[in-house]
Amino acid sequence: MCPEKSAGPPEKAVARTAELRELLERYNYRYHALDDPEVPDAEYDRLMLELRALETEFPQLLVPDSPTMRVGAAPIAAFGAVKHRVAMLSLDNAFSDDEVRDFDRRIHERLSLSGAIRYSAEPKLDGLAISARYENGAFVQGATRGDGETGEDITQNLKTIQALPLKLRGAAVPRVLEVRGEVFMPFAGFKRFNEEAAARGEKSFINPRNAAAGSLRQLDPRMTAARPLDLFIYGVGVIEGGELAPRHSETLQELRRLGFKICPQSTVVESIEGCLEYYREMATARSSLPYQIDGVVYKVDDVELQRRLGFISRAPRWAIAHKFPAEEALTVVRGIEFQVGRTGALTPVARLERPAMARAHQVLAIGGDFIRLRVHFNFRQRIIEPHVLLAEISAVGHRLNSFSQLVARNHFALNARVADEGNRSRTNSAAKRVEHRPHKNRLGRSDRSVGIAHLRISNHS
Repeated sequence: MCPEKSAGPPEKAVARTAELRELLERYNYRYHALDDPEVPDAEYDRLMLELRALETEFPQLLVPDSPTMRVGAAPIAAFGAVKHRVAMLSLDNAFSDDEVRDFDRRIHERLSLSGAIRYSAEPKLDGLAISARYENGAFVQGATRGDGETGEDITQNLKTIQALPLKLRGAAVPRVLEVRGEVFMPFAGFKRFNEEAAARGEKSFINPRNAAAGSLRQLDPRMTAARPLDLFIYGVGVIEGGELAPRHSETLQELRRLGFKICPQSTVVESIEGCLEYYREMATARSSLPYQIDGVVYKVDDVELQRRLGFISRAPRWAIAHKFPAEEALTVVRGIEFQVGRTGALTPVARLERPAMARAHQVLAIGGDFIRLRVHFNFRQRIIEPHVLLAEISAVGHRLNSFSQLVARNHFALNARVADEGNRSRTNSAAKRVEHRPHKNRLGRSDRSVGIAHLRISNHS
């Protein structure tokens, strides 16, 4: 008697599973890449539940690039290393119109060209650079930039981001395609995530960039899946079994066709003056964008010219980042308190009002609770010189008994000078007591005669 063959999944289930995957990938593409949803979220969720149920009932139907595989992988022990076949280099920076024109002049001289050069221009997103590798159209590996030569393997975490296609669209796909992009957390998601974290009594993030980086480095991909991350692709690292378009801007459109999400503010300008006009437009639009940017990027659009220009040791000659100037605003320091760590180390904490600042109000107001300071005491001059490590902002606090003018740089990291305008001996006596006998003490709490301190904040990275 012949043994019975194990029954495979019914043909109806096989067909329905394939249909659901096709529908979900199409809806995902229209929602994330085209920003043109085809169905309500509830319908998308219903189809996802149906597909997950079929794959649970018939495990033979589960494939690595199924839409259900984005979330729920087991926690990984540690990140492995990924060697980049083509280095993920950084960009040189320009901070003025003259520096941008010098960049254009160097290109003309190196290429021996006299006419205007066409540039691709795009916002410089303030997120985390990543690479994503596809083989025969399927996503197989994701990595951080790392040191440019070697990055961290974040494949499972990257799969949780809905904007990343797990399978490329269309039949004509390269045998190997490695794309580069930026993972970021939009302001709306950042605000919501911090509010939810605060409600749970958990630590909130300082800014969207830190939130995105921290989210991608979670050892448990399910934690990453819970974070509101997004992704724009901006270039190609490796391609085999296919060819790049002759222009960078055309490559971006081809990547969009394959299913990738491209920054909608990307454009093409016809000269270096067009670049500067684009810079001014983006500087004006910056406060209304749904995500954080810290400048714009110009790239020679002609790929052959890019090849001729080549690279210097750490950056391409054909691209440059034009950074925005620091944004500044005055706010009020309502109080400074000292927190004592396990080892007795002191951390002064400044409590601030929300600054009225186009970009800072979106970042600072939804950040954390405090500004944390590392303080050096100079008793001879009776001056306290804080060097801020982190900035986590709160709109509540107490009146400070010293006048301060603090300058914040590097994502609200501050270099500051706090000088007492009132009874210096009493204020510094309190500071000495805090330094030598650590305990929670408010700076100058016995002095009620001095005005409110002010903070000048500069979001400059």
